[in-house]
Amino acid sequence: MSSNSPVYFQDVEKCVDSVIETVGKKIVLGLPLGLGKPNHFVNEIFKRAKEDSDIELTICTALSLERPSWSNDLERRFLEPFVERIFGGYVDLEYMQALRKKELPPNIQIKEFYSKAGAYLNLKHAQQNYISSNYTHAFRDILDAGANVLAQIVCKEVIDGQTCFSLSCNPDVSLDVSKALREQEKKTGKKIAIIAQINQNLPFMYGDAVVKPNMFTAVIDDPKYNFRLFGAPKMAITTTDFWIGLYASTLIKDDGTLQIGIGSLGDALCYGLQMRHQHNTEYNQLLIDTKVIEKFGPIIEATGGTDTFEKGLLGSTEMLVDGYLHLMRAGIIKRKTYNNLPIQKLISQGKISENVTPATVEQLLESEAIEPKLTLDNFEFLQKFGVLKPGLTFDGSFIIDGQKRYSADLSDQDNLRQVCDNCLGEQLKNDILIHGGFFLGAESFYQELNDMSIEERKKIHMTSVLNVNQLYENEYGCEELRVLQRKNGRFVNACLMVTLSGAVVSDGLESGQMVSGVGGQYNFVSQAHALPDGRSILMCKGIRTKGKQVSSNIVFNYGHITIPRHLRDIVITEYGIADLRSKSDQEIIAALLNITDSRFQEDLLEEAKKAGKIPASYQIPEQFKNNTPESLEAGLAPFKEKSFFGPFPFGTDFTEEELIIGKALKGLKARMSQGMKKISSLSKAVTIRKVPEKAVPYLKRLQLDSPKGSKEKMMQKLVIYALSLIGKV
Repeated sequence: MSSNSPVYFQDVEKCVDSVIETVGKKIVLGLPLGLGKPNHFVNEIFKRAKEDSDIELTICTALSLERPSWSNDLERRFLEPFVERIFGGYVDLEYMQALRKKELPPNIQIKEFYSKAGAYLNLKHAQQNYISSNYTHAFRDILDAGANVLAQIVCKEVIDGQTCFSLSCNPDVSLDVSKALREQEKKTGKKIAIIAQINQNLPFMYGDAVVKPNMFTAVIDDPKYNFRLFGAPKMAITTTDFWIGLYASTLIKDDGTLQIGIGSLGDALCYGLQMRHQHNTEYNQLLIDTKVIEKFGPIIEATGGTDTFEKGLLGSTEMLVDGYLHLMRAGIIKRKTYNNLPIQKLISQGKISENVTPATVEQLLESEAIEPKLTLDNFEFLQKFGVLKPGLTFDGSFIIDGQKRYSADLSDQDNLRQVCDNCLGEQLKNDILIHGGFFLGAESFYQELNDMSIEERKKIHMTSVLNVNQLYENEYGCEELRVLQRKNGRFVNACLMVTLSGAVVSDGLESGQMVSGVGGQYNFVSQAHALPDGRSILMCKGIRTKGKQVSSNIVFNYGHITIPRHLRDIVITEYGIADLRSKSDQEIIAALLNITDSRFQEDLLEEAKKAGKIPASYQIPEQFKNNTPESLEAGLAPFKEKSFFGPFPFGTDFTEEELIIGKALKGLKARMSQGMKKISSLSKAVTIRKVPEKAVPYLKRLQLDSPKGSKEKMMQKLVIYALSLIGKV
């Protein structure tokens, strides 16, 4: 297998033969996080290791995607048709199926640094082989594990007559691992394999994601490998989510930068921002009516705002979610940045704008971004960014426009005037609206990216996490440029729990069990503190429930943390905003108690008093003592009547019928997990004798309209009972 140009394969089996022949039987396979895994290649190399115990296979990756599964026959009847509709054609990862069944052979290890929240709690192999790591350290950890094979899906396109590949959904880590492997190959002679599996269903994304084919040692290219991309279904946005998103939306500053993550909380923030921009009167009325401004006005005024977005936001995020596209269409994501320090600096200083004028050239000369006597590099730079119009050429001394020639000596004022009068473009080009590291979302999201024009997609700059997740200077740019680009940065992420000292729990439990992973959260928190005008905003649901048990996610102390107390900043629950930066311990405790569910406030306050962390005389202010789920529902109710705050504002893959069945089954499952309610539910279901006409469509969807046997008849009764609980029969 050549290390200089790729070998092309039409069969994945032959490619795997070549990989094993090249690197031997000790294989450490690095794979991208999430969507970018080359499932056919991975399954074949996994199959070889299962069949040959002499092969030692270690897979280093994160977020291995799986179709939804079910735990009983009723769930199967609901989910199976949905899964086939949404995931039919997706190629399952066989190592995940073996992991779930606890059938991994001893010669195969799966090491991941991030997983779907809670997905691995009961899997010993996953818990024991979890690697706790910042996202920016993932590439280093893959290399330290001894990676000798890297593989991912890519797509291809002909650009200016040359075939180019796009890393599309995952330049995040692969860019840096591949470069390091090539360097090891060059310096030490290490045998490596870097594999591209072409999948033309991927959107061709630009920025640093565009690479030459010779990045890879081998390419698997055949239409049969264009498998369906994994589409993550949209989750419903709850009242709790909406409130957290609303509070976060008040802290986003116009002319700023936004980072958000996946899930319903990120969607709720996008919805809040859209409401703020497109329905500003109703948005502000809601904040006034529910006393949000009265309670949290100072932090909102100092940090964000409630006006529309006149200058707009830049997206700078490790994960590109579809919410960013909604914000682009809404006219919120529109702040243009440029991957060039002189231009970005002049834009930030207000000395030039996106409109090209003679002043643009003068400022570039004054700042020494270009030389008075233009060089070829200067000319190409000016054309790349649209300062000079397209169609011009350069011969070393003159700018040539057809039959006309203009001296490139701009130190001569007459020459400068001639160039400015005849050669300037209209607007700066190659502006960037979003910097992203990877993407994952619903199938409609991928389609929307595919449907974009090339110019639109070029405004989404896909790059390494070493670029978006930190400020340090590296090959992707300098710190000064990133600071300018990320002005008024607001880095919004979710967490599990917050302690009264201001420490945050996001990735694991005090038992040591991994829930998800650190991912980029620590990176963004520390970046927010490093930026002169940045803020970290951590969103935490105030309570969690298990059966009848309700617990607070604001806790006095906890045996595991992700973000230490000295990096505390802003915390949001559905009950409000706690500004913790630079505050003393007693101020932090008071602020967090103000946004704690009222069922737990007094007990937490008592713990703080016993520890001597807050004065014994302190009382929670009266205006914060009505933190209840009922108050949350009441606050949104008038606006729900006006068609705001629907559960799926950005669409859903479920049919209306499935949404109703899902709601009914969720309620039934909750009742069946509680002793007395389970007995009551069974008793009432048994008494059902007749199938209501309104229940028939739902029963047909579950194949329970003509039950066979006592088990199906009982399931039918339970479904009818569940539908009655939500008023559908």
